[in-house]
Amino acid sequence: MLLRLCKKTRKLRTHIAEAAETTLRKAQMRTLFPGPFACTANQGMLFIAPVSVLLFFIDGLGIGTRGSHNPFDSLEGAAPLAVFQDELAEIPYDGVLAPTDACLGIEGRPQSASGQTTILTGINAPASIGYHKQGFPNQALLDIIREHSIFLQLKRAGVDDITFANTYTQRFFESRPRWISATTAAVEAGGLRFNTVSDLQAGRAVYQDFTNAMLVERGETVDLRSPEEAGEVLANIVAAHRFTLYEYFITDKIGHAQDHEAARRVLPMLATFIRSLLAMLDLKHTTVILTSDHGNIEDLSVRNHTLHQVPTLVWGEHRERLAARIRSLTDITPGIVDVLTRGTKTDGQSGQADSARASF
Repeated sequence: MLLRLCKKTRKLRTHIAEAAETTLRKAQMRTLFPGPFACTANQGMLFIAPVSVLLFFIDGLGIGTRGSHNPFDSLEGAAPLAVFQDELAEIPYDGVLAPTDACLGIEGRPQSASGQTTILTGINAPASIGYHKQGFPNQALLDIIREHSIFLQLKRAGVDDITFANTYTQRFFESRPRWISATTAAVEAGGLRFNTVSDLQAGRAVYQDFTNAMLVERGETVDLRSPEEAGEVLANIVAAHRFTLYEYFITDKIGHAQDHEAARRVLPMLATFIRSLLAMLDLKHTTVILTSDHGNIEDLSVRNHTLHQVPTLVWGEHRERLAARIRSLTDITPGIVDVLTRGTKTDGQSGQADSARASF
């Protein structure tokens, strides 16, 4: 009798401690991110954001072949980014790979403006304008984004707690560039506010160089972050929102520069950032989609973009079914909208994707 009472007491203390920790985390999230976010009760415990999605965009990442031209070949610590053609991919944290078409039925090498427009809208942008558009969106692409931005689609569907996690410096607002990126146009189309350096300092934003080294070089008063620290910050942002977009484009710059040394230095850091992020997320309630607009860094023998498929990696409860529907860049936004509005059946209730899964 006494033994059973002791066991019940220990169990009660455990529940109280877990509930207190969860309540504290919720309070911390509300301090960092004022405003409503989704919650659900389960056996008296409170969980934050039961259904959320992170779209992690990496510029210029394709599925290449092995060889000296590919900086991923024999590179330690590069999972989950090291994916090779005709090889079974081992994706950490039970992720799924969906090789994804970036050419979209249009001749020529895929380019950034049209590829990113496609990812962020679900509209085949190269087919709409008749070619692959490099650099920044032209008026035709801006028109597509302003009508079909993923942020706007989610708002129209009643999903309001959404954010672009990246940081903008004051220079952007003081001397706005003539040409803006597809992501900037998508954020504006959705009527979202831009994160500033003060948001980054408060732990509410991440810079595209997640270490903040570039910001320090430009004279901004910010602390350097390790990949692990940046992963924790982004994980907190994701936990506080229904949909989060994060963009990283140093990979494309390295690819155009054909800089092997920079690639082998930066890629393990990027991979560590991603693994740290995944380790801190509740993947039972969060879906993570990592994708790219075109290939580049996987073949440093050329300065141009490649014709390779890009890796779309999916983690979380909906990974199998979501990966199974992704064949081209046009499938990214519809899949995200579906998860956040109608939901997707859990694993084991769909056919196998053209993908591979492995435990970390």
